[in-house]
Amino acid sequence: MEAIRVKDTDDLPEVADLLLQMLRPGGVVAFYGEMGAGKTTLIRAICERLGVQDNVNSPTFSIVNEYRTEAGEPIFHFDFYRIDRPEEALDFGSEEYLSSGYRCLIEWPEKVESLLADDIDRVYIRVSADGAREITVNP
Repeated sequence: MEAIRVKDTDDLPEVADLLLQMLRPGGVVAFYGEMGAGKTTLIRAICERLGVQDNVNSPTFSIVNEYRTEAGEPIFHFDFYRIDRPEEALDFGSEEYLSSGYRCLIEWPEKVESLLADDIDRVYIRVSADGAREITVNP
């Protein structure tokens, strides 16, 4: 798959629409990228396109945020940056969220890789030398 190149945040609504066409509905999506790559910003754009009216921000300290679409469907947004061991994610019931059938958007999935199914969608964000973001899905 060819990378989607994002030069400006003004392009994110269009990029979010494109990604939503590529991702499985109601599935688990893992977002990989270095600190500051734009994982939260991209997740915010996806949530906005799904009709979320809530303030979408990284759940760094709460680990998981729940949002609702206009249709009332829940979306679970995880940030596992502060997790040291996958067992910590199990302690707050992450398995129930991940197997709920609702959309789960995960930042820092490498921290809990052993808990993730093989068939989830994986989005990789790479910052290029010129500061643009290159996004690939399920490469």
